Amino acid sequence: MIASGSSSFDLVNQVGAPLTGRSIPFILYPFSVREIKNNLGFTQTIGKLNETLLTGTYPSIFGTSESVAQENLSIMAGNYLYKDALAFEKLQNSNKLLELLQMLALQIRKEVSYSKIGQKLGKSHSTISKYIDLLEKCFIVFKLRSFSKNPRKEISKSVKVFFYDLGIRNALIQTFTPLNLRTDTGTLWENFCIVERKKLNNALQKRVKQFFYRTFTGEEVNYVEEYNNIIEGYEFKYSKDKIKQPKNFISNYNPSDVKCINKENWFEFLV
Repeated sequence: MIASGSSSFDLVNQVGAPLTGRSIPFILYPFSVREIKNNLGFTQTIGKLNETLLTGTYPSIFGTSESVAQENLSIMAGNYLYKDALAFEKLQNSNKLLELLQMLALQIRKEVSYSKIGQKLGKSHSTISKYIDLLEKCFIVFKLRSFSKNPRKEISKSVKVFFYDLGIRNALIQTFTPLNLRTDTGTLWENFCIVERKKLNNALQKRVKQFFYRTFTGEEVNYVEEYNNIIEGYEFKYSKDKIKQPKNFISNYNPSDVKCINKENWFEFLV
């Protein structure tokens, strides 16, 4: 028997408990570029990269005209996507959740401070933490934690927040400007690469631990994977093909290297 539903809360709370040990949960993400490639082929998938970065890959959105996609995304980015969170916690003020999502949409790539967000929204640190956890359970956002095995030199408690779908992210800030006119193309690219890698690992059933890396001196790696005790680092640069190698990260963790993923070589990494 296959039980599906858009409400992860109902599935977990009403279906999950009685089936403990007798069920296998399966997350149905928005379309992955791997699925798109299997359906449309290599050339068309490459050709749809810009569209994917702007309007995302929700099944009801992907492949529609630009105007239809933007209109439907704007509707979805209202309280439709997080109505389950509102109902589950009996939250009355949907505006606060919307404001939180808009703030998170503008902070992709940056470490998120629950305290600072709380001050701006008039909410406590614990409330902001709870709200973000709820949004994560709704599969709107997900957290990436910092990688650290030497807390004296590395920041170990920080988190970054990314969106499962870039169309929703762009709808929240009402910006669908073409990539060549945007100032946040790098932000979109990093989110795209991380979420598509997440989908790929899930499809391949690889239990990969995902992190970002930063030291107190400012050395950074956008994305770190740990799998079978092997550590690999990646930097995401939309239009660059060279990066400065992070010396501390390489000397401490001995990855083969830190690879640069750009618009010319992304296909192999994500498909």
